[in-house]
Amino acid sequence: MPSPLNNKRVVLGVTGSIACYKAADLASKLVQNGALVDVILTSAATQFVSELTFRSITHRSVFTDLYSSESELSINHVALAETADIIVVAPTTANTIAKIANGISDDVLTTTILATRAPIIIAPAMDANMFDNAATQANVTTLITRGVFIAGPANGRLASGLIGQGRMVEPSNIISSASMILGKDGDFSGKKIVVSAGGTEEAIDPVRNITNRSSGKMGYAIAEAARDRGAIVSLVAAPNALPKPVGILVTKIQSAEEMKKVIATECDGADALIMAAAVADWRPLKKMDSKAKKSTSDTWSLELVKNPDIIGSIKNDSLIKVGFAAESENLIENSKTKVKSKNLDFIVANDITAKDSGFSVDTNKVTIIHSNGNIESLPLMSKYDVAHSILDRVKSGF
Repeated sequence: MPSPLNNKRVVLGVTGSIACYKAADLASKLVQNGALVDVILTSAATQFVSELTFRSITHRSVFTDLYSSESELSINHVALAETADIIVVAPTTANTIAKIANGISDDVLTTTILATRAPIIIAPAMDANMFDNAATQANVTTLITRGVFIAGPANGRLASGLIGQGRMVEPSNIISSASMILGKDGDFSGKKIVVSAGGTEEAIDPVRNITNRSSGKMGYAIAEAARDRGAIVSLVAAPNALPKPVGILVTKIQSAEEMKKVIATECDGADALIMAAAVADWRPLKKMDSKAKKSTSDTWSLELVKNPDIIGSIKNDSLIKVGFAAESENLIENSKTKVKSKNLDFIVANDITAKDSGFSVDTNKVTIIHSNGNIESLPLMSKYDVAHSILDRVKSGF
C-alpha cells in the first residue's frame, strides 16, 4: 500500500529560523513518499536558505512573492490554498504563529493559510523563552482549538546556547504526523488495533535480566501502518530504543506478566490483536532483592519457570488474533503448531537466521500461515510494507 502522502499536494511553508536546514530534508522526505510539494519561503526564510535548494529537491516552483508577475499567484492569490491536501509549516517562528493565530495575511504563506480548508501542521522552532512566553502559549492554544496540529517543539540545545523546549522536531516526526492526518479516514477508521512489540525482560536481580535480541521495529511498523490507515492503535511495548510514534497510545512494560495484564485490558473492545513482541518463554522463579555477588564457583544455576502464553490466554471469539513466530529451523511446521495451539487467525513467521530479515534490520521476509492451512510466502520488503500486508489480511476478517 502506498504512503498516505502519495500523490497528495503538500504546501510546505518555511519561515525564518536557523532550523530551515531541516526543512530541506523534510521536503526531500515528502517527495520520497510520493507527495507533490509546493514550497513557500517567507522573506526571512530566504536569509537562511535559497529558492534553488527547494526547486532542486521538489522539481516544482518555489513561492516567495504574492504579486510576482511570474507566479501563478499573481492571477489567483489563493491557488495553493484551494489545491492543497495539507499545509505544513516547518520551521514555524513565534512571529508566524502569532500571525496565523490572529488572522494576519500579509505574505504568501499567511494568505494561503487563511484561505485554505486543508488541515494544517505547525512545527514551532524558537528560543525556549520565546516559546514559553505567555503570548506564544496563548497563540498556540488558539491554534489547537481551531484544529491546527502542533508538532513539537522538542527539548534540547538551542541556537542561543540555552537548553529548553523550542527545537523543531525531526522531519520523520512531521512525516508521521502528516501520514496520520491524511490517513484518518482510511479503511481501518474506527477500528481498535492492539499491537505488542519488543523483547520482554525477566529480572534476575536489580541489575540483571533475561531478554532477547528483538528491537521492536516490526511491532512499531505495524502500529504506525495501522495508524496511517485510520485505526485507533494501542501499542504495548517492551523496553527498546525506538522513539515514541506519533498519535499512538504507548504503554511501556518490562516483563511477560506485565504485558499479559496490559494486553488483557487493551483487548476489551478491540477488533484485532497483533502479537509481534518476542515474549520470553521463561523467567526466574524468584527475583533477588539485591545484586547477586560473584562467587568462587565457576557455575551459577538459575531455576526458571514458564511464562504465560499471552495471546493464547485471550478468549474473545470476535477478536482477530495474529501471532508471530521467529524460528531458526522447521519454520512452517513449528508455525502451524502455534496457529492451532494458540487459536490464531494466522501467524507471521520469519527465519531469524536470515541477515536481511532477522533482528534489528529494517526489512523482513515473512511467511503467513493461515488457520485454514493456506500458506503465503511474501518477498523481502521494508517492515512498514510487511505491516501493510499483515493489515490487508486482518481487514479481510472484519
